[in-house]
Amino acid sequence: MLKLIWLLLSGFLIFIIFLRAPQNSGGLAGFASKSNVLGSPSSAEKTLNNLTAIGIFLYFIIAIKLNF
Repeated sequence: MLKLIWLLLSGFLIFIIFLRAPQNSGGLAGFASKSNVLGSPSSAEKTLNNLTAIGIFLYFIIAIKLNF
């Protein structure tokens, strides 16, 4: 059961990392299209950051648990 959760979590992490938009748009077009001029992330990006951090933490916890 724990290995299945670990497998699903790894797939979720791969998906959520690919879902994230690239940070550097480059040029004036990227600057003009940004709504957050001061560099503060939007709420969707904050949610993705939090989900990624929680997912990585859980992945490492399960990996340690499976190895002992």
